[in-house]
Amino acid sequence: MPFRSVILFFLLIFHGALNAQPFSSTPSGTDTLNLSDFEHRRETFLNKYLSDKANGIHEKMALLKKGIPLTYGDIFHSIEKIQKREDCADFDMAAIIRLFYQFDDDPRFSKALQDSLKKLVLHFKYWPDEPGTDNMCTWSENHYILFSSAGYLVGQYFKDDVFVNAGETGMEKMQKMRPRIIQWLDLRFRTGFSEWLSNVYYTEDIAALVNLLDFSHDHEIATKATMVLDLLLLDMALNQFKGTFASTHGRSYFEHKINGNRESSGGIFNLMFGLNNFKTNMATTALALSTNYRIPPVIYHIANTSAEDGFENKQRMGIRIEDAEKRGLDRKNIEDGMTFMTLEAYCHPKTINLTMKIFDEYHLWENAFFKPFNDSKGLINAARKTGTLPLVARLFRKDLSRNMRTEVNIYTYKTDDYMLSTAQDYNKGMGGDQHAIWSAALGSEAICFTTHPANEKLKGSTPNYWTGSGNLPRSAQYKNVHFSLYKISTRPGIYITHKLKFTHAWLPKDKFDEVIEKGGWIFAGKNDGYLALWSEKPYHLQSESKFKDKEAIADGKKNIWICELGSKSEYGSFKNFVDLIAKARIETSGLNVIYHSPSQGKLEFGWDKPLRQNGRVISLHDYPRYDNKYVKADFPADVVEITFGNQKLILDYTNLRRKVISCYEKSTIPKEAYPSGD
Repeated sequence: MPFRSVILFFLLIFHGALNAQPFSSTPSGTDTLNLSDFEHRRETFLNKYLSDKANGIHEKMALLKKGIPLTYGDIFHSIEKIQKREDCADFDMAAIIRLFYQFDDDPRFSKALQDSLKKLVLHFKYWPDEPGTDNMCTWSENHYILFSSAGYLVGQYFKDDVFVNAGETGMEKMQKMRPRIIQWLDLRFRTGFSEWLSNVYYTEDIAALVNLLDFSHDHEIATKATMVLDLLLLDMALNQFKGTFASTHGRSYFEHKINGNRESSGGIFNLMFGLNNFKTNMATTALALSTNYRIPPVIYHIANTSAEDGFENKQRMGIRIEDAEKRGLDRKNIEDGMTFMTLEAYCHPKTINLTMKIFDEYHLWENAFFKPFNDSKGLINAARKTGTLPLVARLFRKDLSRNMRTEVNIYTYKTDDYMLSTAQDYNKGMGGDQHAIWSAALGSEAICFTTHPANEKLKGSTPNYWTGSGNLPRSAQYKNVHFSLYKISTRPGIYITHKLKFTHAWLPKDKFDEVIEKGGWIFAGKNDGYLALWSEKPYHLQSESKFKDKEAIADGKKNIWICELGSKSEYGSFKNFVDLIAKARIETSGLNVIYHSPSQGKLEFGWDKPLRQNGRVISLHDYPRYDNKYVKADFPADVVEITFGNQKLILDYTNLRRKVISCYEKSTIPKEAYPSGD
């Protein structure tokens, strides 16, 4: 490395060290109302790549932006992963696309390396209908858009070249990928994400969306990708607690659920909202390097505003399989079959025959993800011949469809001291995979939730001890009070047979300021927030293993859990909160409960009964696309209008009109900051 580059390298490392940030629950920067604050955070973010370990291709690309040359060896592991068509090769492909488009004329990205990468991308497999077997996941919601956007953008860049594996030109590849991209974007804008509020997989969606809005020459694709990204960031702004994405999640993992410092989305909160802490990943790199996207001020303000008086958000995401035709999907069409697979609706009685057709045509029997299907291929094909496969799927639906994520109604309530979030009455009794049905948060690690553990494994395949559920509860929430009712089935399953006959709660005593037990309740306090947790079945706190003083276990195949949150401003002292909750009357009969909440009055709920508050039925279904004080939009949505004071964002999806209304001086807003806007 030339002497001048060495000096620059060490100066930037020093600069990054000076700007290192711990976890933040308040916005960074002094001028939080100025658009230039984002530019400051973005530059600080890029500088931090120099002071942190930069091993992956996304991080190395950020270093290239800061003047550090990129070599073949820097990205060898990514090249090897793509060559071998390993799972998640599409993650690294997203970075290679940005390298070509954004750095093709940078001398630090050598012509020799560009030639090597061109050969790599022309030989890659971009869709399961292309030749060759592999073990890549191409069909889940995030992978679907990563693969389709990669095929489209690489095809656009090398439009006249022949893609060796598929035997088609770049232009032909674009034509195949475009309708897939448009359908994915349309469903996300109008009906939201099936991997709802995922603090893991929103990261992957962002990388694909930013590539599309930065590099697609197609106005419709670029504009729609921008609007979908707006709504994804709005989802995060609405459903976070001081920078921790502690909401319900369509997909999440144990380590991400229990610690806001470790969740994948933390770096996004840091870069876009000035919250949480610095983390490098594919999303943060794409957002930091983006030439076209700047977060609309209205979304930034929503993330950073006080919820002192209580903020209530309702929203609906996803689709019902039964409503497929309404959403333009055909259960006999193989292209739409891939869209059903983004819901992981492999074994739904209405889609299983189409899934098997996809397996046949796309050679997915050999894919490692579908080994359980391949192991039973003979029996499956026998059932197909006799026309009984949908019947088998119906009989074992609770087990076989545990991966599936269909329409969800989300309720989040928060104040400045706590947040509670629930997937309302979602698939009760079904097997769960990576669903996180509810969560309560008083801090980044002061988290509480319950599950029925599917097995005793802590890592590997899901569901397991803390990730997902054996059987999903029937859950409901009204403001600061949550119910989860469990009915565990030990009926033999084809995929998983449940052996564990207990439910448990995550409540780490060392992450709260104070934890006491009284009147059958566990009480916990953190800062000025209070939490109370009750189990109908007697519970015991884990006294051994790695979960000592972190886990409460309640034996029994049926159980009722209640969680109520409060604060100093609502109850005064923690002692007063404890005393009032401990004295509250609770009546149960089977899986029916009446709870006389000190804050919400008489609450009634049951396995087959509605949620009532003081006799009034509380709706748990058919929410609007968004319903809160900042945005109200129908489901499915055509127009979403977001307002915060004199800040506004109008997204007219049908007419491709995106309008940002800001109080900022026009001269402070870069022209490229709001593509397709006014």
